[in-house]
Amino acid sequence: MKLSKIKRAGMACGLAVACVAWAGAARAAFGDDPSQPPGEVDGQALLRADEKPNDWLMYHQSYKAHHFSALDQINTTNVKDLRVAWLHTPNGGKRGIQSFPLVVNGIIYYTAASSQVWALDGATGAFLWKFEPKLDDDRAQGTIFNPYNRGIAAAYGNIYVGTADGRVIAIDAKTGKEVWDTQVVGTEESNKGFTGAPLVVKDKLIIGANGGEYSGCCGPIYGIDARTGKVAWQFDTVGGDERSRASWGNDSWKHGGGGGWMVGGYDTVTDTVYWGTANPSPDYDWGGANWKTEGARPGENLYTSGVVAIDPNTGKLKSYFQELPHDAWDFDGAVGEFVMVERDGKNYVVHPNKGGYVYVYNRDVNNTPLKIENVWHLGKTSNFVKNVDPKTGELIGRRDLNVGMNKAVCPAIDGAISWNAGSYDPDRNLYYKAGMEFCADIDLQKVDAPTSAQLHLGASYSFIAPPGHDKAFGHVSARDPISGQAAWEVEYKYPPLASLLGTKGGLVFVPGADGWFDTLDAKTGQKLWSHNNGLGHHGGVISYKVGEKQYVAVVTGWGSHVSGDYKVLFGEPFASMPTNNGQLIVFSLP
Repeated sequence: MKLSKIKRAGMACGLAVACVAWAGAARAAFGDDPSQPPGEVDGQALLRADEKPNDWLMYHQSYKAHHFSALDQINTTNVKDLRVAWLHTPNGGKRGIQSFPLVVNGIIYYTAASSQVWALDGATGAFLWKFEPKLDDDRAQGTIFNPYNRGIAAAYGNIYVGTADGRVIAIDAKTGKEVWDTQVVGTEESNKGFTGAPLVVKDKLIIGANGGEYSGCCGPIYGIDARTGKVAWQFDTVGGDERSRASWGNDSWKHGGGGGWMVGGYDTVTDTVYWGTANPSPDYDWGGANWKTEGARPGENLYTSGVVAIDPNTGKLKSYFQELPHDAWDFDGAVGEFVMVERDGKNYVVHPNKGGYVYVYNRDVNNTPLKIENVWHLGKTSNFVKNVDPKTGELIGRRDLNVGMNKAVCPAIDGAISWNAGSYDPDRNLYYKAGMEFCADIDLQKVDAPTSAQLHLGASYSFIAPPGHDKAFGHVSARDPISGQAAWEVEYKYPPLASLLGTKGGLVFVPGADGWFDTLDAKTGQKLWSHNNGLGHHGGVISYKVGEKQYVAVVTGWGSHVSGDYKVLFGEPFASMPTNNGQLIVFSLP
């Protein structure tokens, strides 16, 4: 474990009366732990986040990761009257806004590019504070992920954010002042940093590093003391134990990539953190069908492109499942969804990956590997495998790539499923999820072993429509999360890249790639309302309540690597869509 450098900043509250009022209100909302100072969202409050639908306390609303709002003031009968209540335009919108907002006691917090954090009044949008970290430009600009930031965490009076240059910062939620700043990823690991949101579990802040496309070791996931910023543990997804190292021929784990670039999930029943793991490096390996013994990284390449189950207290591995042994396509499992579902006395966790397959695991972590209960396919045009065994998770009929041109590999590198979240409606037992249908021609190259921190793709590629289709396309469907059986499906001309939101009001909100913000009927998929937000979406959407009014908040902004491919696939409106701005737009009934 590397030593962490921690800076502490003094905290001041300009008006004592205002601070007391803020603390009292927050304690009324959350604080029933007498051992904690007033006004804190502590570990106990997070356990009950799903009981507080007026707020949105964590990335997926609660540890159940349903990404679902129990509010129903806005519903199928009145959604046609939805109007813009207020909006906020941050500076620094380079490459769009990909943030998930949080709401704590009526205050909305969200991030823009380069880990800027904004705090606004949730009812009016009135400015409260802004925090902008000073980044190490050499490190931050040295990664293809800069300046992404996809979200924050709230607990213990702080807002927590990761940075592209490998730091985690705690910000006082009342004042916007820095509390601590920890350089978590060592400088020797260069281009590894954080773009995904942290997850707070009890007194630990858990966050995974990005950079699977970069050579180097070892794809870390960290547990950090939420109060002090000290690194408590580190779990390496590559080379962290003998089982992992033995699965990388020729010591290739030393440049193996890995990591966990999106937020994970927490099972309160077994006290287990689930984290999706990223692709190995290089993305594309010239070993082909002889991948077990040949290529740049011969072997299964544990624990990349799958799921690890970790003890949140110690960082020790409890169990795992590698969804794609020796991932040859960059269809990793780092998609940040672990949907907790209880049915017929069984506890399931539902996890999609980029390949378009959705894995249903038994949450009994005494099984190693994790026990598969089912695997179902969201995609329509995938051909990288013929199927996945629904009982064992084994890949059937792999299409391993050969040196030279490989035509029409489906899906393309960006995946049939991207990092945007779906939504599970526990009342209707439906899981709403967006999918993408597009493919790529891949020119695979035989490359030498890279130096550390080198971008290491191993191929070049161009995007195409799926065979038999004139254009790429997308869809939003409602499915049983365990069986995958579809209740309805709506095809979209442009695959949605933003997250979905289901609500108790019988609605599914779909932020579209072309700027249209749709609301579908949760039972039928019928479109009930649309609003043109003027710019593509590839961030989060949430709902919350302040006073007697329910709000829906969505971010706009275009410019990620995935969205950049749309101008190649579709031309306009994406060829002219700006990539240097975005907004937070908040809707309500009149």
